[in-house]
This record gives sequence, C-alpha cells and structure tokens, in this order.
Amino acid sequence: MTAIETRSLKRDSLFLSADVTLAEGSVPVRVKVRNLSDGGMMAEAAISVERGARLTIDLRNIGPIKGSVAWTQDNRFGIVFDDEIDSKKVREPASGGDKTPRYVRPSSIAPDSARQVDKSALRKI
Repeated sequence: MTAIETRSLKRDSLFLSADVTLAEGSVPVRVKVRNLSDGGMMAEAAISVERGARLTIDLRNIGPIKGSVAWTQDNRFGIVFDDEIDSKKVREPASGGDKTPRYVRPSSIAPDSARQVDKSALRKI
C-alpha cells in the first residue's frame, strides 16, 4: 500500500495497548495504540524505531500482524500492516471466555456457587 492509499482508509481513534516485537526473538514492548485502521496504526512508546524497520504487532482479537514503520515523530510512530485486518474486531470485547471478575457481574449471571443458600439451613454461632 502506498501512503496515499493508506490515508483513504477510515481510522478509529482509540486508546488500547498492544505488544510490538521489533526483531525476531526480541522481547515484546507494550505500546499505546492511538489510532487504528484496516491498513495500519499509530503507536506511542518510549522506544527508538527507524523508518522501514520490520516488526510484529500483537493486537487483541486479531493476533500477530507483520508490518513496518512508515514514519516516526518523537515517541509516536506509524505502522503499515503487510495485510489488511478487520480493525472493528479489535474494539470488540476480548475473546477467549468471560474474563469479567465475578464481583462486577450482575447477580443474574453469577455462577451457581455464588447463589444464596436457604437461611434456615444456616447455623447460628
């Protein structure tokens, strides 16, 4: 994709985190995703990257995506993906089961183990 083609894609402004791996076998770095489109994203982190550098981005509900650095400015940089993604999937709740802590779920969906027991069955101490 050229820079002109990338700019025509709709970008979502959002705030979420992703892991970026700069080189094969290196430790992933947590970045803030400032905006996201099907063709790329803007990230912010206290790391040094160079234009053209190859990297892998691990996005929620998408998984690892390969791409390259398109531009840099201070602690922000643009990434163009090798293959387009469905950026709407990243905004969806994280897949992989219900991760909501039980104490914030409505009681109507609490597990059976959290249901109230018959008070007459309780013993007074």
